[in-house]
Order: sequence, then C-alpha cells, then structure tokens
Amino acid sequence: MKKLFALAIAIVAGLSVQAQNVQLHYDFGHLNDNLSARPKLTSTVEMFKPDKWGNTFFFVDMDYADNGVASAYWEISRELKFWQAPVAIHVEYNGGLAKGLGSYNDAYLAGVTYSWNDKDFNSGFTFTPMYKYLAKQDKKHSWQLTATWYMNFCNRLLTFNGFADFWGDRRFTDGQNIVIFLTEPQFWVNLNRIKGVSDDFKLSVGTEWEISNNFVNQNHRWYCLPTLAAKWTF
Repeated sequence: MKKLFALAIAIVAGLSVQAQNVQLHYDFGHLNDNLSARPKLTSTVEMFKPDKWGNTFFFVDMDYADNGVASAYWEISRELKFWQAPVAIHVEYNGGLAKGLGSYNDAYLAGVTYSWNDKDFNSGFTFTPMYKYLAKQDKKHSWQLTATWYMNFCNRLLTFNGFADFWGDRRFTDGQNIVIFLTEPQFWVNLNRIKGVSDDFKLSVGTEWEISNNFVNQNHRWYCLPTLAAKWTF
C-alpha cells in the first residue's frame, strides 16, 4: 500500500528475476473513531524489473469509496549500479491525487541504497538515505530515510516483509515543518508452498499493519491500522 516500494522482491536483484503482483486490502482503519471516512478497500499494482544497469520499481495504489475511486497514488524509482559493491544510486518520484482535494504535492528524491541478502535469499534488507525535493511548497528542501526488509520462513510458506520511512515534510494546514514516521509490515501465507497445491497457484493471503506518527491527520498521534489482504503474483 502507501509507499510499498519495500516489496521484498525489490531487494533481491541478484536473482535476476522480474515480478509483478496485484494486492487487494480490506482496511479496518475506518473502525477508528476519528477515521470513519477512511476508504475500506485499497488495490495495489506493483512491478519490479532488474537489468544490467540496476532495476526499476513502481507501484500504483487506489483507494475505493462507495461511489468509486477516492484517491490514487504512485511511486516510481530507478536504481543504477555498474559495479559489484552492494551500493546503488537511487532516484524516485512520488505523486497522486484525491477526490475533493486535488493533486498531492509532487516529491522528487535522490540518494544511495545499501542492500544485503543472505546467500539463499531467504532474508535481506536495504537502507536508503535521500534528499527530498517537495515541489510546489514554499519550503522545498527536505530529507528521507527508508529501510526495507524481507524474511522467508518454513520453506517459503511464510513471508514477512515491509518498510519504514522517516522524513521531513510540511503540515497541510499551515505549512509548518513536521517529521513523519510510517512503517507497513506485511505477513503473507504463500498458498503454492502448501503440499498438493500447484506452483502456478500464486495466491498469498495475509495482513498489513500501517503504523504511523504524524502521517494520518498530521496530529502527532500514533495510529496502528491493520488490513486483511490477498495478493496474486505474476
């Protein structure tokens, strides 16, 4: 979902594979007292493709209300790597729009990614410090720290992956500086790893937990908002 370029496959470029998936999340956040208008459904489409110069990743999130799509958000990143060291140049764009609110302010990011994977690619992580340019805002210069991880268990039957973001931004209401924390750990059961299930049945079921401070409503409150989710990997 939001900021999901932490998808686990995005940090196993050494496998020289490409992957796409579609996710559907039922969001329980609307049960929170002051988030009753929060959309109940979110779809995510992701694509990751490595090549001899690095890799490209993008995702598109769409939130659905009773009368249709309520918002759409996307991110696209490119990592450049012409050497063997586990460090890549990272560039990224974030943007989107919401019904009744108009476009989100664009953001452009650049930094360096360090990645580590164990020899069997059953676990790994990345860390990316970035400069962040907040377009169409009076105070344009900012920063962001992003970490991602993935872990596979039980012969890849279970996957635990996610990301954590920590960045400087501007409050919607008055433009004042704020610091935002957001993490979205996911836990998946990969059904094609169950004995007797075809390898081609690439459906996973699981959950995502959006844990944040200053992200929802920008009111210095912590929120922990779970989902029930399904994912099909192509």
